[in-house]
Amino acid sequence: MNINLHIDRLVLDGVNIAPGQRHLLQAGMEAELTRLLRKGGLSSSFAQGIALSSMSASGMQLTGNNPTQIGHQIAQSVYRGIGHE
Repeated sequence: MNINLHIDRLVLDGVNIAPGQRHLLQAGMEAELTRLLRKGGLSSSFAQGIALSSMSASGMQLTGNNPTQIGHQIAQSVYRGIGHE
């Protein structure tokens, strides 16, 4: 199964990542989301294809200040919204 996921914009209120470290957050998020999708796939409501104008993860508590780890935490939150692990 091929999965194409495009995230146009990621808004993180209250998260302070230095511009030179944003690529680490992105890479961490991509790697973790890829791992989760390979392991658990998509929920049946997303499997046939869908476009969302937005997805909220309000209330998500990010811990630490490591950009890669924050990327993993964001990916896990996104996956909870689209996956079925």
